[in-house]
Amino acid sequence: MSEIRILGVFVETRSEAALKVQEILTKYGCTIKTRLGLHSVDRPGCNNCGLIILELSGSHEECCRLENELWTLDGVKVQKMVF
Repeated sequence: MSEIRILGVFVETRSEAALKVQEILTKYGCTIKTRLGLHSVDRPGCNNCGLIILELSGSHEECCRLENELWTLDGVKVQKMVF
């Protein structure tokens, strides 16, 4: 069985970082098997933070490049799970 790699991407300031995050995710689109975006809407308007969960399917090197590029963005935190 091959490795299963999950990234959690917490975007603290969606209004400032969303476009840059989207550019990176588009760049690595062939590496992303599943993408799930979560954000709270429990008050009028959208919350300014959000969570993106990614299941990756590319090579180990490609997954690391994606993770490292996300880490370079201000207001973005990344956590990883590998099974």
